[in-house]
Amino acid sequence: MLAEFLNYIEEHSLINYGESILLAVSGGLDSMVMTDLCISAGIEFAAAHCNFCLRGKDSDTDEALVREFMDSGKIRLFSQKFDTVAYARENHISIEMAARELRYKWFETIRAENTFSSVAVAHNLNDNVETILLNLVRGTGIAGLTGMKPRNGYIIRPLLFASRQKIKDYCINKKVPYREDLSNADTKFHRNKIRHLVMPVLREINPSVETTLNNTATRLEGAYDIITSYTDDLRSKISSARKMEIVFDLNQLSELSAKESVLYELFKPYGITASKTRDLNKVINGRTGSQIFTSTHRLLKNRGQLIVMPITESVNTCYEINSANRFMDIPLFKSAELLAIGHGFNTRAGKNTAYFDAGKIIFPVMIRNWQMGDSFQPLGMKHLKKLSDYFIDRKYSLAEKEKALVMISGGKIAWLIGERIDDRFKITEESQQVLRLELKALF
Repeated sequence: MLAEFLNYIEEHSLINYGESILLAVSGGLDSMVMTDLCISAGIEFAAAHCNFCLRGKDSDTDEALVREFMDSGKIRLFSQKFDTVAYARENHISIEMAARELRYKWFETIRAENTFSSVAVAHNLNDNVETILLNLVRGTGIAGLTGMKPRNGYIIRPLLFASRQKIKDYCINKKVPYREDLSNADTKFHRNKIRHLVMPVLREINPSVETTLNNTATRLEGAYDIITSYTDDLRSKISSARKMEIVFDLNQLSELSAKESVLYELFKPYGITASKTRDLNKVINGRTGSQIFTSTHRLLKNRGQLIVMPITESVNTCYEINSANRFMDIPLFKSAELLAIGHGFNTRAGKNTAYFDAGKIIFPVMIRNWQMGDSFQPLGMKHLKKLSDYFIDRKYSLAEKEKALVMISGGKIAWLIGERIDDRFKITEESQQVLRLELKALF
């Protein structure tokens, strides 16, 4: 077992010579065996134990066992109690998800503060197979069928090669102390249903089902690498980045609309799930303005484009500025200054920099979202133009319209911010002083 443990670590480059790691130790069979193997292998490590306070005295007894074991070996231990029930209630998530979020956030905090190279968790071969089956039952793409990985960022799984029986045999032979979590037998939890009710039936069909499914997952991982390479290449060909948005060409997307599996893989980075792929198809083939939301992004059809943008809180912007030096109180601006016009004065305006005749600016100035009915006189024009018409002429997307801000002076729009100033506020031969405003970023 120790030789296999070391070989697995070396094969997947999980721990390099001289590195110190953090072990997640619950006090259960798997994590205590992982700890014993690390001691036998001479790996430098500290331990971290989470007490989720879910099983009364049993939770405290688990903690006591871990503490006693680490004290006996003079191993550094980090221990933390969590009010898991309260966290789950506050965040509207399950107890299982709450415990997962709490422990991984805490592990990462410890790792970063103490410069551990990684955090080792004691998932085993059976856990991996159960995860694959759970993903299959819930609905997943190919990625969900590839199972757990030996490494995922700073998380490593050095026991992933070992079956639960092999771990138990090692524990008996080495007399490693551990605590049995009685909740592992409770089939109200989905994973336990798979473990205790489904797996025994599958073993009747194939006694080596764990190994078989794990090997299948390995082959699927290779297939998934090919699919990922294809979809990444396709995504780069039919989309482009624009500020905070990703813009897809609808003509090319329409050709793929019948292939929902391709759409799923293509838009998975933006939160599309298998169940939402059909809705995405409707947007692609629908009218301008059609949209769907994922947990992380908004996907919006606009003429010949599908625009993907991260979800942000909708904010009604409204600032009142009482003098030129107060522009810097607004988070939009990088700089604001009054300049005297002298010989050779040059206005190098751009979309993020605007120059105004300071004498025409009437305070207080208002910055707000544009409103239907707003009009301005775009620089170089002789007449007023409705902003809504301007947006159409400039081919603004719906998302760009929603974010558009205007600067109001004396009841008139002086600037469609990040786009164009009003001709009535431009610098002329009679101008004596200039207000120069620079945005922090392009709109």
